[in-house]
Amino acid sequence: MQAIVKTRRAPGGDLLTVPEPAPADDEVLVAVRAASVCGTDLHIWEWNEWAQNRIKRLPMILGHELSGEVVKLGARVKSLAVGDHVSAETHIADGTCYQCRTGKMHICENVQVLGVDRDGVFAEYVVLPEVNAWRNDPKLDPSLASIQEPLGNAVHCLLPEENIEDLAGKNVLITGCGPIGLLAIVVAKTFGAANVIATEVNHVRFDLARKMGADLVLNPQVEGAGLVQRIRDVTEGHGVDVATEMSGHPSSLPLVFEALRPGGRVSLLGLFDGPVSLNFDDAIITRAARVHGIFGRRMFDTWYTVKGLLTNPGFREKMGQIITHRVPIPEVGRAMELIQSGEAAKVSLSAKW
Repeated sequence: MQAIVKTRRAPGGDLLTVPEPAPADDEVLVAVRAASVCGTDLHIWEWNEWAQNRIKRLPMILGHELSGEVVKLGARVKSLAVGDHVSAETHIADGTCYQCRTGKMHICENVQVLGVDRDGVFAEYVVLPEVNAWRNDPKLDPSLASIQEPLGNAVHCLLPEENIEDLAGKNVLITGCGPIGLLAIVVAKTFGAANVIATEVNHVRFDLARKMGADLVLNPQVEGAGLVQRIRDVTEGHGVDVATEMSGHPSSLPLVFEALRPGGRVSLLGLFDGPVSLNFDDAIITRAARVHGIFGRRMFDTWYTVKGLLTNPGFREKMGQIITHRVPIPEVGRAMELIQSGEAAKVSLSAKW
């Protein structure tokens, strides 16, 4: 089969012919119909400091966001059938560690992530454990089905724990309007947030943030030192109740805490290229801030929430607007260039080989 493979510890990737994978007894073989490019994929493609420290195995097929069709079943697979339309929960858990046994599979002690620790989905076929293949409504647009995983990240950021207080009537800050940040705007408004404030420097994503329903979009480069005050002005001087950091930019880390009301909560999702610093006394301790590190989605609570959101035609319409470009998988290098240049928000990859 054809696949995009990371073959060397350097920028880029290669279109190669590789063996077609065979499913184990508890796995399914999925024909990839659509995929999409994630910020993690870009980090690995660019081979930045994070990727250099994180990636242990090469060569490796890249990519983890997909929708596809089940074409072969392992001998013990019971819950899926050939022809099912599925997406992937990309965190492959061992099912036996303490985290898995206590309901936290997404942070399994031995987790493997598609396209990071094991072969990914920028290929004609991929194997998935049965439990990781999420069955989709066959009528769902494959390009939308492929971005349920980042939508799940957005949901997890805003609702990081079971029984956490809801968003209705709350002031929410989202720093960084990449695809997950844009999706988070729609999720926050859908769940009743009173004010959603977003920050973004890229003009394409800035405009999309408005279309997604943000009540106020601010450019940190324009606002400068007055950025926090602008946020406080629209929150009656209190600061935001919920802040989500999605940019991975070092300047955004102190911002989410400076803009937070005392006792508010912060979710940190963006990956920083290297170590960052923060004044814990002012940012967290004396502010009594609640801080959540976000890795993946709650398995599988978040997926059921996503499924519910996707029954809303208006939600699907907004979700589709963040896909600004469509590129065949073999031309993933062009997709990366579109993202690097700032022209693209989310790039959908079609399985045209």
